[in-house]
Amino acid sequence: MAHPKSASQVDPPLSGFRVLELGNFIAAPFASRIFADFGAEVVKIERPGAGDELRGWRRSRGSTSMMFRTIARNKKSITLDLRTDEGRELVLDLARSCDVVIENFRPGTLERWGLGPEELTAANPDVVLVRISGYGQTGPYRDRAGFGGVAEAFAGLRQVTGHPDRPPVRPAAPIGDALAGLYGAISALMLLLARAHGRPHVGPRVADVALYESVFMAMESLVPDMDAYGEIRRRTAGNLPGVVPSGVYPTSDGQSVMIAGNSSGVFGRLMAAVGRPDLGEDPALADGSARDARESELDAAISDWTRRRTAPEVVEVLGTAGVPVGPVYDAAGIAEDPHFQARDMVRPLKVVVEEAPEEIRFPGVVPRLPGAPGDVRWVGPELGEHTGEVLGGVLGLDADRIAALRAKGVV
Repeated sequence: MAHPKSASQVDPPLSGFRVLELGNFIAAPFASRIFADFGAEVVKIERPGAGDELRGWRRSRGSTSMMFRTIARNKKSITLDLRTDEGRELVLDLARSCDVVIENFRPGTLERWGLGPEELTAANPDVVLVRISGYGQTGPYRDRAGFGGVAEAFAGLRQVTGHPDRPPVRPAAPIGDALAGLYGAISALMLLLARAHGRPHVGPRVADVALYESVFMAMESLVPDMDAYGEIRRRTAGNLPGVVPSGVYPTSDGQSVMIAGNSSGVFGRLMAAVGRPDLGEDPALADGSARDARESELDAAISDWTRRRTAPEVVEVLGTAGVPVGPVYDAAGIAEDPHFQARDMVRPLKVVVEEAPEEIRFPGVVPRLPGAPGDVRWVGPELGEHTGEVLGGVLGLDADRIAALRAKGVV
């Protein structure tokens, strides 16, 4: 696998930080990937012989999925059996040289292993611990197993996703895990910033991130609308209630476009562009609530226009008119789009899928920091690829000690 060097001559902003990742699947690894993309040394702990289960997800050939390659990029993989005393001791030794530890085990797991906040802080008083779990570290549901999809349902997202006459559906992407990962990274950076400014902190520096709360925070006024207006939001086929006109419209080439004409100024431009200036100039439709009441009429007028044009034509005409519009892309559309390419959002890298290296396009780095950019230095590592490097270089273990640990199955 190629490990390309960054073209930048400027150190990325998180260079010099070390992060210990004790997580599996998506949420915690998503958080630590942000650190890795911007220069932090991220050491990922995996089970000897098995590794992160994500390695086998969504994989039709080869031994390691592209999903794992994407989320574990720029990280170092070492194998440690945390069920052994020696494995746990090595984790504490590593924590002594780390700025952040990120985990997403069920609450109480680290404590049972002797790796809880008190033990980690005893090993390193300055360490920041980010804990991501389904329901958080407290509360009556803390011990429940929690995955992102369940969190999306529990926090209300599933109930409002889909068509009103059909059962709830899930977004075909790990929204809950990604949101929790973002909150995990933000909380770690907040605690690091406070530490850097010498802010006093009582007890261990711990961030408690719940999957369901991360989703709930994206649901904006779901509960306030119920209390204030007596409205319980239902499924609306993908459109946001009261945001009219806005949605996906069909085109003559069998594609679809997303049009957002819901602000008053944009609404007038949109209706003029689709040949219905009478609606755009109607004073009765100047208010968002009034447009909401006539949603079917407005959608019909827009659809009548889009159905007679191809998706590129619709995007060109409405974009020129100052209307927010975009194609509904699949993976192929994204990979070939010039804007994705111009902003380095689709990066070709050499990776072994089966036997020989192949060129695979991976997502770029977000956010863009032109003065000190992040980079994709390598995609997800092989299982245990950096075990010797980390145990030798960070902990100073010699080759004989590492070999003995391997023989006992600890690494």
